Amino acid sequence: MSTALEGLGMLKYVLAVFFLVLSMAPYQAAFGGNNGEDGKFEAIYTTEWAWRQEQFPPSEDTPDATASPRLPEVGEAVQQKRLATWQHVLKQLDGIDAARLSPQRAVDFQVYRFQIETLIAGQQFKTYQRPLSADTAFWSDLAGAARGTFRAERDYRNYLGQLDDVPRYFQENIDNMRAGLKRGFTLPKITLQGRDATVLSITDAPSPETNPYYAPFKAMPATIPAARQSELRAAALKVIAQKVVPAHRALLKFLREEYIPGAELSIAAYDLPDGKAFYRAQTREYTTLDLDPADIHRTGLDEVAKLRAEMTAIMKEVGFKGNLAAFLNFLRTDPQFYAKTPQALLDRAAWIAKTFDGKAGDYFGHLPRQRFAIRPVPDDIAPFYTGGRGGPGIYLVNTYNLPSRPLYSLPALTLHESAPGHAFQMPLAAENNNLPPFRRDSYISAYGEGWALYCERLGEEMGVYQTPYERFGMLSYQMWRAARLVVDTGIHTQGWTREQARQFLHDNTALADHEIATEVDRYIAWPAQALSYYLGEMNIWKNRRRAEAVLGEKFNIRAFHDSILTLGSVPLPVLDAATDAFIAGGGVGPYPDEE
Repeated sequence: MSTALEGLGMLKYVLAVFFLVLSMAPYQAAFGGNNGEDGKFEAIYTTEWAWRQEQFPPSEDTPDATASPRLPEVGEAVQQKRLATWQHVLKQLDGIDAARLSPQRAVDFQVYRFQIETLIAGQQFKTYQRPLSADTAFWSDLAGAARGTFRAERDYRNYLGQLDDVPRYFQENIDNMRAGLKRGFTLPKITLQGRDATVLSITDAPSPETNPYYAPFKAMPATIPAARQSELRAAALKVIAQKVVPAHRALLKFLREEYIPGAELSIAAYDLPDGKAFYRAQTREYTTLDLDPADIHRTGLDEVAKLRAEMTAIMKEVGFKGNLAAFLNFLRTDPQFYAKTPQALLDRAAWIAKTFDGKAGDYFGHLPRQRFAIRPVPDDIAPFYTGGRGGPGIYLVNTYNLPSRPLYSLPALTLHESAPGHAFQMPLAAENNNLPPFRRDSYISAYGEGWALYCERLGEEMGVYQTPYERFGMLSYQMWRAARLVVDTGIHTQGWTREQARQFLHDNTALADHEIATEVDRYIAWPAQALSYYLGEMNIWKNRRRAEAVLGEKFNIRAFHDSILTLGSVPLPVLDAATDAFIAGGGVGPYPDEE
């Protein structure tokens, strides 16, 4: 298989003029590119991207979750067709003379090829046989789509069609999981304990109207006539009772009687079928780099040591008498650091988000149009969920088990998950019409999570952290992500136990033990994803320091941030090349009138 990183010498050259041609992109698209190779490439990605949109189910992050009246087919035959399709697309890409592409299309080519190679790897390792991780699953993702936006009758009609299709969709996923079970490709059994409870919110809802799938029908747009609303509500109650609930009962039976009892005992990805190759492929998907797990492990240990020194300095600043372990225990147990009610935690998160709004113009020239809501994590998934999660239009804050949600970490969490992190970067990509859709509406973890973690550290520069304890919370979050490099590689490649991983996080971060437990299970169930955060952040800081050193007084932080965010979500080598272009252009960003 060809690597997505080929041709980086050429890429660095074309990126030197990338920002100069950005404004011409709509015209190039309208006229089919500026040369034959552009046209060939555009035809390939346009066709494949349109088809790709039909392959995946809606979720709470799907821009148009009600676009289709059916759920996608996910059975084995369809999965093999997907593999063949993407292999054919890769062969077509091999026929493109990348040296003859226009500057913007050359960058697009690097990003698109990485996407296709990653999709192929997923099909080859049959990751669809594990359609769940530690805190997400195909059934909860689908329920999450019910919290989306419904604007017209068509949305409700399509949604009803999806609900009618749930039994078939669930059965195909169960068949895939059963095939994975047969060959020893399951989630580790220890991470599945209690996961059947996430199905009970559907099967045991007190009344049809309280079923999560009915939520869109509780408040419907006034543009839909009252009689039509009554018709749609009646149809929803019927399909939920006759199709959705029975499908969840069948799923619950499968989980309790087959999948959980028969799941693999080992927590290491190396012990899965072709496990070493699988973990290496997962590492490349989530970091966009070809790295040896042992090197990642050593990098993590080095960064942990550096961060411990910073944390010790803050201990001295606040006059704490004792060692780091004692200070961490103080932070985990003192009531002053914890909200007394769920609403108080949500209110504080909202205050922090607005604090950033007051500083945004000093650090970013171009701001997204889309706003975001702050909501609690739904009750049915909250016990297994992370402390928070963000994306276009939403910042979810976990209000479950308040003694595990420290206020001193909330500013870092908010900067990561809301603005200028996920709820800021992702809308900027989606609103950038100079990018093709496969760059606007897709997500590469090393870039997206690296950016969000960079935003946490940027909060210190912006003055968001008001107390030494909040700065310590930021450092604890940095430590958490650096420790992931150690823990993830330790679990999956070096024989670490679950308890060993928990202890490492307990000794080095201020995370509550409940959150440590859910996080470690997440790393066990989702190999290599945890590697993307700190490696991505390190790359962004490396590029920023490089630009600052070369440009000196010409360095403009707003222009630098805009130059990164205008790329959409890209592999890290593309970000390196974009920084080369930024420096070569004298530090002028893509929106010079907004600098």
